[in-house]
Amino acid sequence: MSLDHKPSKSSEVTQNDATPSSKKMETGARPGESFAEVALRLGGASAEEARRTGVLDTADDQVEDLFAPQYQTAQSPAHRAIWDTKVPTELFQCIDEVLSEDVEHVIQRSLNVIRNHRDRGTLLNHYGKISNNVLNDLGNTGYWGLLVDQQYGGTGASMRQFSKMITRMATLDPTVAGLASVHGCIGAVDPVRSFGTAEQKARFLPKLADGTRLSAFALTEPGAGSDLTALKTTAVLDGDAYVVNGEKLFITNAVPGRTIGLVCKINDVPSVLIVDLPEQEDECFQLNRYGIYALQRAHNNGLIFNNFRVPKENLLHPQQGDGLTVAYHGLNLGRVALCANASGTMRWMLAEMLPWAAYRSTYGLAIDHRELVRRRIARMAGLIVGCDALTQWCAGLLDQGYRGEMECIIAKIFGSEAQKEAAIELFMKTHGGRSFLHGHLFGDNVHEFLAPCIYEGEGEMLGMAFFKSLVKDHGKRFFEPIGRKLHDLKVRKPNPLNPRHAWALKGPMAAYAAWYAGRRCSGNHWTALPEMPSRLREHASFGQKVLSKSAFKISGTMRHHQLKLADRQCRMSALSAHLQDAITIVVTALYAADSDDLVTQQAADILCSDLKRKMTGAAATDADFRRMTELGETIANQGWIELQDVAAGDIMMPYHKA
Repeated sequence: MSLDHKPSKSSEVTQNDATPSSKKMETGARPGESFAEVALRLGGASAEEARRTGVLDTADDQVEDLFAPQYQTAQSPAHRAIWDTKVPTELFQCIDEVLSEDVEHVIQRSLNVIRNHRDRGTLLNHYGKISNNVLNDLGNTGYWGLLVDQQYGGTGASMRQFSKMITRMATLDPTVAGLASVHGCIGAVDPVRSFGTAEQKARFLPKLADGTRLSAFALTEPGAGSDLTALKTTAVLDGDAYVVNGEKLFITNAVPGRTIGLVCKINDVPSVLIVDLPEQEDECFQLNRYGIYALQRAHNNGLIFNNFRVPKENLLHPQQGDGLTVAYHGLNLGRVALCANASGTMRWMLAEMLPWAAYRSTYGLAIDHRELVRRRIARMAGLIVGCDALTQWCAGLLDQGYRGEMECIIAKIFGSEAQKEAAIELFMKTHGGRSFLHGHLFGDNVHEFLAPCIYEGEGEMLGMAFFKSLVKDHGKRFFEPIGRKLHDLKVRKPNPLNPRHAWALKGPMAAYAAWYAGRRCSGNHWTALPEMPSRLREHASFGQKVLSKSAFKISGTMRHHQLKLADRQCRMSALSAHLQDAITIVVTALYAADSDDLVTQQAADILCSDLKRKMTGAAATDADFRRMTELGETIANQGWIELQDVAAGDIMMPYHKA
């Protein structure tokens, strides 16, 4: 969990001022170049920009190769919804999973630990951080080993089970929930269990499972956030150890005595060393401490290495790729966990809103009778259901073996933006001035609520990564061949009346025309929707139709901008957001249809209606407002099963009613 941008295929890179002549010399494609590098080079980008972007795109390709073909991006639900002519609706349904007794036992014990410490006032130490006693007590419950296989002392929970735990824990303390993700998803656990040798797993995982060694992932540097080609930390083999020099920044959970996955360059190749940090700082290892508003209750520090020695047997050796492959792999787990955390955090917000709205009176009437407040309650419930739906859908895909890159990006963006909206537009405005009191959930945590928009990848950057993943296969098949021919012709745009141009492009253009005509004839068909409430069915059908029509719109955009599309960030971002909203509608409608709770179904209807209006530009009708306020009234008066175990704090600065 880093406050700097995590890597994505859309990552910005520093452009060098190459001369026109050097650009011309470097635009020819070389063997082994990634699609991104070819596209940027042929589109006129500088050689340096194309090369550095190509490094990240190659790392992404190497991650892709880790997955079986049927689970790679081109076979993912989001990709198939756009490009396939036949789309199985069931790909967008959540696969339910009952918690095993072992997992449920760990979760209940962990929740009880946090409840007890919270009630006794011992959750934090005198520095305002989660205390070591709490961390150790959680270790005794098995909390830190949920994602570690049983043979190494863990519980072996599925991602669906882990995500449900994150949501439940976040209703008590979002930081404690987030630390489970830092440790298990993007810390040292995932790199070791996914890429470690048998010896490395046996050596590291038991201590990671019982919490003896909590972990972090040290990737970001002062000059390397989204641009990971700018990594400066190096490791040089010296006898039986690597000698590390460099600096890391914004590393959550990084203090002496922890275990980290350290990304560094070895022989100029990004690599990952599993490092047991010493118990004390010394001349070889120091912390860079700084004031930071977010992650106040966790440790977030920089790490400085000066001739720091790491045993050579701690180097991870992925079968494909390098250290960037390792870095990319765990990000999707962290993105799902972020959405799950947002869902739990918003439950806490809503649980705090309800008693306050019933207590707070204006002009002789409690504000939970006011339409605006009821609308906020309904909107908050809709955001919660949307997060639940995306979390369980994505977690289920990961459990099945899908890479889930595009789907997890949707969950991360929706979860972080939902939490931001809930905190500012719904929670803060309902609580008014009391929001800024010391001890208030909003006032004490406002930066915690906003920070997820940045870590695990800033939202709009990830939105472009989503779009680039979506168009990559289509671009390689149809637009890259055209670009290469244009390069050979030494022209930017072809002239269809020029026989030389027409002859050179006849093959690629014929292939594209065949795809276009075939798609026009066959269309895009989804398998039948299951039995579901009529309004939810209407929403799901709308989302499916939007996705079905998107192939021509996307391809047309690619055709219009051609290889310059990489520079059209605003257009990519807008198209990406539109598609993400459509997928969210489909997933949320199907998720709620499987629920027996009427309030959950109504909350999903509110969210899907809001997203539909956003996409179409339609204004809310009186009937829309009535559905919102009626749902808000129901939750205010009768509660909601999703808030059953969520406790609200005392009302601050109470007043005496006349």
